[in-house]
Amino acid sequence: MKINKWGSLLLAAVMALTPLLSACGKEGSSPGTGSQGGEAQGEAKGEGQDEAGNLNPSGFPIVKEPISLTFFTGKDASNSSKFEETFVWKEYAKMSNIQVNFQLVPFESLTEKRNLALASGDYPDVFYTARLSATDLMKYGSQQEVLIPLNDLIDQYAPNFKKLLDQYPDLRKGLTMPDGNIYSFPTFYSPEFLPMLIGTPLWINKDWLDQLNMQEPQTIEDYYKFLQAVKTTDLNGNGRADEIPYSGSNINVLKYSLQGSWGLGNRGLGHLFVDMDPDQDQLRFFRLDPKYKEVLEFIHKLYVEGLIDPEIFTIKDSAFRAKGAEGNIGSAITTNPVTAFNLDHYIGLGALKGPHGDQLYSHVKSPLVQPGSMAITNKNKYPEATVRWIDYFYSDEGALFYFMGKEGVTYTKKPDGSLEYVEDITNNPNGLTMTQARTKYFTWNGGSYPGFVQAEYFQGAESLPNAIETGKKVEPYVPQEIWNAFNYTEEEAEFMTSVGSDIHTFILETEAKLIAGDTPFSEWDKYVDTVKKMGLDKYMEIEQAAYERYKNN
Repeated sequence: MKINKWGSLLLAAVMALTPLLSACGKEGSSPGTGSQGGEAQGEAKGEGQDEAGNLNPSGFPIVKEPISLTFFTGKDASNSSKFEETFVWKEYAKMSNIQVNFQLVPFESLTEKRNLALASGDYPDVFYTARLSATDLMKYGSQQEVLIPLNDLIDQYAPNFKKLLDQYPDLRKGLTMPDGNIYSFPTFYSPEFLPMLIGTPLWINKDWLDQLNMQEPQTIEDYYKFLQAVKTTDLNGNGRADEIPYSGSNINVLKYSLQGSWGLGNRGLGHLFVDMDPDQDQLRFFRLDPKYKEVLEFIHKLYVEGLIDPEIFTIKDSAFRAKGAEGNIGSAITTNPVTAFNLDHYIGLGALKGPHGDQLYSHVKSPLVQPGSMAITNKNKYPEATVRWIDYFYSDEGALFYFMGKEGVTYTKKPDGSLEYVEDITNNPNGLTMTQARTKYFTWNGGSYPGFVQAEYFQGAESLPNAIETGKKVEPYVPQEIWNAFNYTEEEAEFMTSVGSDIHTFILETEAKLIAGDTPFSEWDKYVDTVKKMGLDKYMEIEQAAYERYKNN
């Protein structure tokens, strides 16, 4: 993925891999299904010709006679407890002639209940917003054939999604499993919607900058001086030293935001341990790089000098937001201070130039945010209709409907062409916040929804003016290539979920100790040797193989 200018993404190479992908399906499989999936569907339907005759090939309704489907569905705490009663799903049931019964599972217990359902065999027609990982897709798709391959179904019944696969080759790369099949529909952020890919910028208190007569920081040193000034100045005028120079919901986000100032993490947040060495043009485990040691030493300096919230290692997100709302934080990493703190006097920082001249904004997510947002199981009697059902949300019309609803009912169009929710949402008569009022109409709170997220239709924190302005600052410094997560074979996944996971855990724990001062930096070489002995060579061998597949998909 090549990002050149804000608002545009030059991706001209069109992938034509359908014949190859179809050829990679299991021998004896029926089109669009695995062998087990095809058999199970045939038994469930009993009469394939009737099902085919009930399906409209395009337009609405999707089927002539009503059908019903059951979805295992992840639910955010802020969402409605009955999806079927929300405006968007009531309307879509009328439009499509498909009634979906949403079995809601809180995200907090989602993984446990999803895995239990899959292990017991008591699973539904579809896993929807169920956050299936790439490892899950391989295990329950390629290996167990619970999830059906979608290659042929996409070709025949998903013109909107197929268009995206052709337009954005990296999307196909990220979704294609090592067996050559696609088993899921993703949450896909438009690569042109940079504020959404940034997600959580580093914000700075503009009022305090003005009070201190300081310019917006452009370098790491500028930022350090601002934090020092906040620490030593009674900016809120209450006579107490209660100003917090920097705070966040955890320490890791600060590392990922600042590492670009040392030229690290140059393939985006889809890869937190590996990037591309620009000097040798090969994969690099950058968390052991000498420059990464400097990143940690800088953050350690901030911590021991009291420039970082002392509760940074233990604070919960809700407590962090409450602390931010008090107005005593000089800088913070969050979605948006307007929505997180109800404060509008923060500005987002661009890429800070580091001590060696590096100026990279590495805190950018891959557009393929969640590969397994929707997957169809082998119990589904109507895979063709189900694919048509979800494909609508990858079109402009479907994205507009999903996020905004219907003009005159849930939103209005302003003279400048922009869209705005109706007053029942923006200025609710019962005193509900926008998030609370929205749940009567929509179910996209909490993320991971399958669909195409675009700036024109998304009305979240990332669409606010200050977020758009931050995106413009950042745009010249984003990585020129952003990788989606790599997908692993069964053998590779076994290593990465055991030894690889142990390596990740050890690194995160050691980095926290280094920052806090519990482990001295004089032990850095010993720490590096320990990671290598844990199996780093094998780790990098697997990453290289996965990268080669990713490149060639």
